[in-house]
Formats: sequence, C-alpha cells, structure tokens
Amino acid sequence: MIVLGIETSCDDTSVAVYDSEKGILSNVVSSQLIHAQFGGVYPEIAAREHTKNFLPVLDKALKDANIVLSDIDAIATTFMPGLIVSLVAGVSGAKALSFSVKKPLIPVHHIEAHIFANFIKKEIEYPFLALVVSGGHTELILVKEFEDYIYLGGTLDDAVGEVYDKVARALGLGFPGGPIIDKLAKEGKEVIKFPRPLLNDEENKYNFSFSGLKSAVIREINKGIYKQEDIAKSFQNAVVDVLVKKTVLACKEFGINRVVVAGGVSANSQLREEFLNFKDLEVHFPPMYLCTDNGAMVAYTGYKRFKEKGVAVSLDFEAKARCRIDKFPQLLRSFHA
Repeated sequence: MIVLGIETSCDDTSVAVYDSEKGILSNVVSSQLIHAQFGGVYPEIAAREHTKNFLPVLDKALKDANIVLSDIDAIATTFMPGLIVSLVAGVSGAKALSFSVKKPLIPVHHIEAHIFANFIKKEIEYPFLALVVSGGHTELILVKEFEDYIYLGGTLDDAVGEVYDKVARALGLGFPGGPIIDKLAKEGKEVIKFPRPLLNDEENKYNFSFSGLKSAVIREINKGIYKQEDIAKSFQNAVVDVLVKKTVLACKEFGINRVVVAGGVSANSQLREEFLNFKDLEVHFPPMYLCTDNGAMVAYTGYKRFKEKGVAVSLDFEAKARCRIDKFPQLLRSFHA
C-alpha cells in the first residue's frame, strides 16, 4: 500500500510517500526560514507560505518516489491540532487530491504522528509512555494500543520548544532556539540553579509549566553577569530534569518500562543522554530526520490507521486547532466516511 502524507500544522510544508513494503520513498520538507527574522512563527505568513510551497513540494515528493498520483492508494494529512490557518492549507490540498484521484482520505492527529514516527524503523511493544516535546506541545501520554490513549498531563502555559525559542531570542541567538541552545550548553556549566517547575507538585505531577522558568532565565540574561553558554547550560539542565523525572515517575506509577520520546525537542542531545542513563528503561527516540514536523510520520500513521482500523473520512471532515489525542479516536468513530 502506498500512502501520500501531508503535514502543514505549523511552519513546515511537508509531503512524503510511504510504501508498506519498501518504507519511506520520499520525504520532502520545506522550512519557512522567513520566520527567523521575527524569532517565532507568524500564522498569517505561515499560511501564505504553505499555499505557495504546497504544489512544488508535492511535485518533488512524487518525483523523488518515482511515482505519479494515480499510483497512490490513500492520502493522509494532519487534521489537528496546530495553527488553524496552516492546517487548512494542507487539509484543503489533501481534499482536492482525494477528490481528483478518488482515493480515501485518512485523518491523522499531529501528536499521534510524532509518536508513531518511532515505529517507522522498528515496531515497539505496547503499552508505553510517550513524552511529546516540541515547539507547540509538551505532553505525557500512556499509549495502551493504537488509538487507545490516556492523557496524563501537559503544559499549563508555554510548550518546552517555545521556551527554547524565547530564551534563544533573549540571548540574541536566532531561531529556532532548540538546536542552538543545545549546542551552546555543551560549552557551559551550571552557574544558576533555576527552578524545576511543578516537579514536586502532587496535584500537577504529570503537568508541566515553563513560563516561570522562562522569566527567571530572561531576568538573569538581562543582568549581563553570566556567559551565554553558562545560561544555556543552567536553563537546559532545569528543562531536562523536569522532563525526565516526570516521565520516570509515571513509569513507576503505571508499572511500565518502555518510553517513546517524540517531537522536535526529542533531538536534544542532553535529553537523550539523560534518558539512556536509566538502564531499566527501554527508551526509544525517532531518527533525527523524523524528530521535527514531516510528512513521513503522517503517511505512516495514516497507513497504520487504514490498515488496522479501515478508517477514512468524507470531504466535509474539518481541521481543528485543538483536539487532545485521547479525544481523537472518539471523534473519528463519529465521522467515518
């Protein structure tokens, strides 16, 4: 089965082709570098860039895969969550393709796609805990089976990747901030013990909050006392400490020894090192090229949905800016084509 995957939930326009027998045939990602000058993503600009980039990216993905549109068996696209103006651009393109080539349209949840990007190279046994960390999301999810998810907690304010971007901007380092700070932190040392938000808060033991940490870091930056690399290291230590300890706590409570880390921040070298120090945990990370938003993870998850659940939707199924992953399967069951 050959599935075309489309991802436009934020500022990356991506189209990929996944073959259930051969694997990823193509995975084209067009990153909107225009946002670097603003230090963050502007939704209106993102939507315009998606509209401009979609057809060239689609064309390249088909050519790289050495197929034509009539060769595909289904079209999968991210329907939710994300920037609504960005989602609509990709969903509209997917609907047009589905209508024109008369192929089933398979909906994919963005968080779900990140999680199952880990499955493209190797199947992982259920159940497992998924820590999803990206520019727009910080969530902890118990995955019992495909489409059987228990939402344990998420960020109450800023997502972890968003905070990386804001700290990088305050340091004058550019955008996106995650890779820059991760590299810089390797040269520094922890000179400030920044707060570990909600780490010992029983009522919020699986929730996250990074707004206060961000403010504390920016206050220290504005003092101009410490080196950039020391600020970066001190900040990253606090972030990684919170992410790892909350995940390990959940593993102990639910008696699970498998962890899947997903999303753009899963590429962080210190986060990987800290998790891999736990010898009694089986920890999985996606390949680096599948950490950030990409069409391959959408194509694969769409294939998995169609193969295991036989789910496609009609063309009036709409994109949504918000939808928790545990609510998504129920939504699909009420809206099969």
